[in-house]
Amino acid sequence: MRGTVKPSWGEQFASRMRGESGMSTAEYAVGTLAAVAFAGVLLKVLTSGPVQSALSDLIERALS
Repeated sequence: MRGTVKPSWGEQFASRMRGESGMSTAEYAVGTLAAVAFAGVLLKVLTSGPVQSALSDLIERALS
């Protein structure tokens, strides 16, 4: 029979690195969907008439 063997330094480090400190695939998916939704809302706002005219006025004033 073998006794209990103490894990090596590398095995201890690897087991600590496999902890739950990172995001899982589901969390990445939710984060990606949130980023895409935010980009869609931002695009809709920036392409609206009042915002486009305000940005055009701002650019014209900056260039003149």
